[in-house]
Amino acid sequence: MKVVAFNGSARKDGNTAILIKQAFSALEAEGIETEMVQMAGKTIRGCTACGQCFKNKNQRCVIDDDIANECIERMLAADGMILASPTYFASVSTELKALIDRAGFVARGNDDMFQRKVGAAVVAVRRGGAVHVFDTINHFFLLSQMIIPGSIYWNMGFGLGKGEVEQDEEGLQTMEILGNNMAWLLKKTST
Repeated sequence: MKVVAFNGSARKDGNTAILIKQAFSALEAEGIETEMVQMAGKTIRGCTACGQCFKNKNQRCVIDDDIANECIERMLAADGMILASPTYFASVSTELKALIDRAGFVARGNDDMFQRKVGAAVVAVRRGGAVHVFDTINHFFLLSQMIIPGSIYWNMGFGLGKGEVEQDEEGLQTMEILGNNMAWLLKKTST
């Protein structure tokens, strides 16, 4: 079994990545393979609503000059996915929003191809706005007919400067329990 995480932060290896790695530790301890895709420095554009994915039905976006199709392929190959974002003006990063829109539209156009995969949101935040980010990511999972594991709190960690999230003990515990619950769910739903 495998979980792929998409770090939507513009900062490579920042607080968002630290939170993902905390969840990964629990997943790996349960024998689940993990992979993180850091979107920092990579190009991804928003959906143009051309509808070609509904016509072509090839599990790809017709726009092929950025990382969207590479990400979609990794989503398809994995049993579960983590979508992670810092909180930018009370919302997800533009990179993650572009991935949500493009992957979501392709999935809908291809018979809901993420249906019944396990999905978890991870959010890094300085102070406020994280609930909207958490909701935005979970809306993607729910509209994709995916299964969402819970934790002891919303999946967020607090910190501004790189590494500050490591001081948020409850946030780190939330990620660890999220990883444990995700591993349990993956094992229960595997056939």
